[in-house]
Order: sequence, then structure tokens, then C-alpha cells
Amino acid sequence: MRLRITPLPVIIALVVFMAAPAFAQKRNITEKDLFNFVWIGDPQVSPDGSRVAFIRVTVNDKKDGYNTAIWTVTTATGETRQLTNGPRDTSPRWSPDGKFLLFTRAPEVSGRVEPPQLFMLAMGGGEPFQFTTLPRGAGGPQWSPDGKMILFYNSATPEELAKAARNATPTPTPSPAASPTPPERESDVRVITRAVYRANGTGYLDFKHPQHIWVVTAPQTGDQKVTPKQLTSGRYDEGGAFWAKDSLRVYFESDQIDEPYYELATTTIYSVAASGGAPTKFTSFDMGAGAFTLSPDGKQLAMIGAVSQPIRSYSQPDLWVMDMTAGAKPRNLTAKFDFDIGGGLTGDNAAPRGGGGSLPVWSPDGRSVIIGYAKEGKANVGLFDVATGKLSDVTTGNHAVVSFRAVPDASKFVLLISTPTRIGDLFWLDKAGAQPKQLTKINDELFSKLNLTEPEEIWHNSFDGRKVQVWVQKPPDFDPNKKYPLILNIHGGPHAAYGFIFDHEFQWMAAKGYVVLYPNPRGSTTYGQEFGNIIQHNYPGDDYKDLMAGVDELIRRGYIDDKKLGVTGGSGGGLLTNWTIGQTTRFAAAVSQRDIASWTDWWYTADFTLFHPTWFKAPPFEDPEDYRRRSPITYVNKIQTPLMLILGEVDWRTPTGPGGEAMFRALKYRKVPTVMVRFPNESHELSRSGQPWHRVERLQHIVGWFDKWIMGLSKPEYDVVEVTKSTTTQQ
Repeated sequence: MRLRITPLPVIIALVVFMAAPAFAQKRNITEKDLFNFVWIGDPQVSPDGSRVAFIRVTVNDKKDGYNTAIWTVTTATGETRQLTNGPRDTSPRWSPDGKFLLFTRAPEVSGRVEPPQLFMLAMGGGEPFQFTTLPRGAGGPQWSPDGKMILFYNSATPEELAKAARNATPTPTPSPAASPTPPERESDVRVITRAVYRANGTGYLDFKHPQHIWVVTAPQTGDQKVTPKQLTSGRYDEGGAFWAKDSLRVYFESDQIDEPYYELATTTIYSVAASGGAPTKFTSFDMGAGAFTLSPDGKQLAMIGAVSQPIRSYSQPDLWVMDMTAGAKPRNLTAKFDFDIGGGLTGDNAAPRGGGGSLPVWSPDGRSVIIGYAKEGKANVGLFDVATGKLSDVTTGNHAVVSFRAVPDASKFVLLISTPTRIGDLFWLDKAGAQPKQLTKINDELFSKLNLTEPEEIWHNSFDGRKVQVWVQKPPDFDPNKKYPLILNIHGGPHAAYGFIFDHEFQWMAAKGYVVLYPNPRGSTTYGQEFGNIIQHNYPGDDYKDLMAGVDELIRRGYIDDKKLGVTGGSGGGLLTNWTIGQTTRFAAAVSQRDIASWTDWWYTADFTLFHPTWFKAPPFEDPEDYRRRSPITYVNKIQTPLMLILGEVDWRTPTGPGGEAMFRALKYRKVPTVMVRFPNESHELSRSGQPWHRVERLQHIVGWFDKWIMGLSKPEYDVVEVTKSTTTQQ
């Protein structure tokens, strides 16, 4: 082998280059970076505050799903450690003494993923061990305050439980002469008797398997055999369960109504002895409520709820407190606080699996309650005085606290925080109002290579003088002296809100050279009850005018090419996209996602009902003109804008028929350029938790359509190709 001598100056240059990677030029984000994203979900603080357990979510090797494993991070040093291998581990829960970590795992048996079961991990060392084997699994586990019992949910029928018990008992081997009995065929025919019979992301609802409450003794080792005990039974689901402070009783919520959608929302709380017995009714009140949390002395209950009356399109959630005496009624702590308790922001990168949530946290003396709230495009944590309702900020900042938990004395907190340039990391807060300390840097290795930019926040006057908040995501190399194409991106809901949270879609569009405008028009949350409800019985309507005022505001600033405008949105944003192109021809292209075209047809087919005058004063057969007037399909003759429709084929929130299919057929008839992109096996959650490959392809199609009609790029996949002998596949 002959050696080659490199000149010395070249060697020095190579050494300098290799030793200084920090000087390497950053690149723009791509749609496929999603495959390398890491998400954090369901953070849980150990009782001594030394560690935080969390779910680490990654894209699986096939890129068609997600893996979840449990990790910890120390609050002193930020050192991370993997506790479980996954790939389907969720719901980590510390024992009250911190010696054990309870979690759920969905095991795989013979290539088939089984329902999740309860597992235990001793923090002193050893492997996790399984201690439930129930048909239909176990979910939502909670330790009793004394650490001796675990509460969980299961939906197996008595017949399934009996069969499982028989299978667990060894049976004599049949003689060779005995012929096996063929299994009884189970009918796949569905007999539908309820108005709501399927749900987005769930499919057809199974009323034969109501969710019930079980308890089991907490095992100390894998050799200790424990037997779960069913506490509740019957035809109705139970949820919202929480332990009494003495660990002797369990409280839970159940509506006990076969078809509750005909009624205004109510909450009924029952209790049952942890040792067993018949449940008894504790109290009932006219309000939908949840997130129940007992005060330290067990004498008060905090909850998040929204009043049922007056009937509104949007009822702002409040923080309520109730005495734990039979028949007591809740008291509104935040009646004078005109923002969303427990609210959050709309983004496309919350943890797609195992996300968890946040419950109210009581101060040790029971005089205040700590809870998250959303205000003007931000989500933070506040402390509310139980006597006066006065707010004291626990956190502040232009960010979204996605979830938070506290140590038992509520003196320290873990915060999962997202910003427009951070998907979500854990932060440690030593005391209210202090500067949080970052614990994890879960995506820093990837993001250090990306040229991400913060959006610009703008408040502008709409057509009637009302202030509207918007954000503008600009290309990384933005030059205010140039003219840029614009994409107006409309959120769904309609009662939701954009804000200071990471959104891959906006960063990706900006990286492709577009300015992205994402506004919170009237009807959005985080601006108070009146702003959110103002669109009742007038949606779409003035919210569209807010959107156009936002576009006008950016054009006035001089850096937008008004001949290169695009519009897109999903769900309620899909409806408004359809509406927009039926009201104006100013947009060169549109992409409507999981949309609504005909309110009438949607009323009859969606997975939830409008049996009360929330959005409409009456059903379509009583007031057809109102539905016709507010349906985008009514104005389809005016549409000239090329339209792409993105649909999930198992989306029951906005079914394809009343939305994209109707728009597609009508515009094809009119020979307006139209493409329908259908995603198999995807629900309404395609953009947030759909299969990773599909999420990436969705982004490619959205920008691809705008590239074709706004930027003039060749996109033959969207052209109509005539089938001829030369293009027909030979058989």
C-alpha cells in the first residue's frame, strides 16, 4: 500500500475544521425532521423531589407508530436515566414513599399487542414485574394515600372474567377420540340504538363494556401474588376516581344516563368503600366537571368545570371548590378571572402517546389552589386564593406550560414547557415566581443544527375596532425589503388558540420560503368568555373578517406579495378555508384539512351532537335556511381558487362525506383545479398523533400544492392524466 503525504497547510485546515463543529452552518428544518423528534409526556415528581419520571416518546423504526419508555431525570443535576425498555410503557406513578414506580405496559404476545397491564419497578433495583392479567387490561392507576392499594380501571364483562378464570385453571387433556368443539361464531353485525355510536380515534363505541373501578393490593415483589377486586359494576361508565385521604373510600363520577347528549351537562359524584360494597351517591350539580383533587385535610375538593347555563357556543372553564359534605355544591373561585382555567394552546407537537395531564395542586394549609391557565396565547401556572380567588403567578413568560406537577408540600414544581422553538422540555421550579431551571434538553442535538426562528407577535385592529392577536413566522433569511408569498393558517375548534408553542408546520412552511400568518380570530380561547362566545349562531361570519383584516395588516407592512396568497386550516380551520374561498378570490391556492362543507350533512353524521342551541338555534330540519346560509358548499359556484382537500378516512369528528368529498365533487364538476388526498386509517388527529409517515406526507402535500399554484413549480402528481394506450400498464 503506497502512502500519500498531504501538504501541511491542508492538514492544519482539516484539524481546525474538525475541531470546531460549532462554526458549521445551520440548515433549515425539513418535514422529515419529525422522524427524529423526541417528546416528553406525563412528568411525575418523586415524593422527595429528587427525581422526575416521564414518558420519552420516539418514532418507531418502521415510522408507522411511536415507542414509549419511562425515564427519570434528577432535579439537582439534570442527569437522565432510562428505567424501562418500552416500547409501550406509560402512566408512571410513584408510591407515596418513593420506593416503587407503578406503570402500565401493553405487552406483545405472539406478535399481537395485548391490552395494557399493571407493572411495578422497585427503585432499589431489579427488573419490572407484572401483577395484573385481566382481560381488557388495566389503566389509569392511582396509589392509595397510605401506599397499600392501587386503584385502576377495567372494562371486562362478567362473562369475560369468568372465562379468564376458567382458562387459568388447568383442565384435563381430552382423549384423542374426542372431537374438538368448534368455536361459536361472534356476529360482526352492529345494531345501533344510540344517537352517538362512534367517536373520533375510537371508532364504534362499545356499550357492552362499560369502564369500572378496581383495586388491588400493591405488591412488593414479583413473587407476591395479588388478586384484583372489582369495586363497581353495572351498565354505566365510571371515571374521575380519587381516593379519600384515609384510603378507606374511593370517590368517582358517573352520569348514570343512557343518552346524556339529550341533557345539559351535569356531574354526579358517588363513593364506595375500598373494601367493597354498594356505591352511594355523594352529590350532584348542574355543571360538567373533572380534574378532582382533595385538599390536604380531605375536607375540600377542587375541580375544573364549565357551567351548563346559559347555553353557549363556548363556556369558559373555571376553578371550583366544594366542601366534602354530602349534597354540597361547588363555589367558583375564578368567576372574576376572565381566562381559561386548565386551558392550553394549539400546536402540532404535543406528545403523540402517553401525554398525561395536570390536576389542581393544593397548598399544604388548604388556603390556595395551584392550576394552569391560558391567557392571550400563553399558558402558565397560577396560585388562586381559596377565600378571595385572587391570582398570584407561579410562572410567567411567552411559552406554554403543557403540564406540571408538584412535590407533596407544593413547594417545588416540575414544568413541561414548549416554545415556538422548543418542542417541550422539563424545567424545575424551586419556588413560585423564580426562574425555572432546565432539566432536559431532549431535542438539543437535532435543534442545534436547525435554523429555527421565533415568530413575531402582532396585535391589530379588526374591521370593527376589536383587537386581534396574531403571530407571523418568517423565513430564516427574511429580508423586509423583499416580497414574500403568504400562507394564512387557521386553527380549528373553533374554540381553541394559537400562541407561544412549537408548531412544526409553521417552521417548515417558513423554511420553504413562505411567511406564515397564524391568528386568533374572535371565537378563540384565552381572551375571555365574551370573545370566545361572540361567534355563537354566527360561525362562520365575523371571524372570517378578522382573518382578512390580519392579511391586510401584513400586506400594509410591505413584505407580502398580494398576488401570492395561500390559505389553509384544519377542522374548524378547514371550514373557514372553504368559507374564505367562497367569499373572496384573493387567494391563489387553498388547502382545506378535515373540513366541513355542509352543516346539515355534518349535523347528521358527526361523532358528537348539537342537540342544544350551542352553534345553531335549532336542528336543520327546523331551520334549514340557517344551515344553508352558513355552509361553504352554498357558495361553491363562486369558488375559483385551486383547492386541495386533506382527509382522514376514519375521521368521525368531521366525516369525509359532509366535508372534503362534497367540495371535491362540486368543484370537479365546475372544473376548478381540485385534488383530494385521503389518508387511510387516520382520524381527526392526523396532524398531531397520526402515523409519522402520514404526518410527513401531509406536510409535503400542503406545501406541494402551494408550490404549484403560488410559486409556479411543476407538480405533475396533481395533474389530471388521461389514460391512453401509452400510459396503460400492459397486462
